[in-house]
Amino acid sequence: MSANWPLGPLVKHAPIAGGAMLYNAALARNCQPEWFEPQFWAARGRLLGTARGRGTTQFVQAGDRELALRHYRRGGLAARVYGDRYLWRAEERTRPFAEWVLTHRLHRAGLPVPAPIAARYLRHGGFYRGDIITERLAGTASLTSALQEAELPLLTWISVGRCIRRFHDLGVCHADLNAHNVLLGDEAVYLVDFDRCQLRPDGLWRDGNLVRLRRSLEKVTYALAPERFTEADWHALLDGYRSQPPARAP
Repeated sequence: MSANWPLGPLVKHAPIAGGAMLYNAALARNCQPEWFEPQFWAARGRLLGTARGRGTTQFVQAGDRELALRHYRRGGLAARVYGDRYLWRAEERTRPFAEWVLTHRLHRAGLPVPAPIAARYLRHGGFYRGDIITERLAGTASLTSALQEAELPLLTWISVGRCIRRFHDLGVCHADLNAHNVLLGDEAVYLVDFDRCQLRPDGLWRDGNLVRLRRSLEKVTYALAPERFTEADWHALLDGYRSQPPARAP
């Protein structure tokens, strides 16, 4: 593992047949390559359900902890040519390792993200495939799901804006900030899915993140009642974003 990744003594790097995996020994002491296979969990009756997006996320029961297993899959036209294969460049540049490392750093910094459990890649010549396992955040629902159920109070929109500001103040540019990747809990708002996300100096990318979220909200509420997403809701989100005190770098 690269010496440029100061991740702490509990992060383990293990070679496996055809590739390697990263895992947090405090959360997955007995992590095995089979954990990344849905069939492993299904055979034990521990497959809880699925969520579909660009790929499929499998939810599984591991002891007293629920986990989310996601296989990396391309979207758009590239999926027709490459499917779930990605060009090999270096281990630290694989999608699962890069996302796992960033999520691990954010989790250690106290940001509201799911705990990263494990990641792996399997190399095939000049290409690789990958998977990541994270904690499933119990008692949460995506912003999309919440809006489909009912209109949200302005305080919720303020909380969403404050959450995003915390990430932005630490330079986290979310590559796909949309209503599906914002989770609402009883006491906190979370961001998920840090694939292709980067740490950047302050810049116009912040506005780009917010514009992307605005477009997503308009899309998911297009066929819903007008009160599900209003200008007042958006301005409440922006008020929360602007009122959040700047975060200190950990």
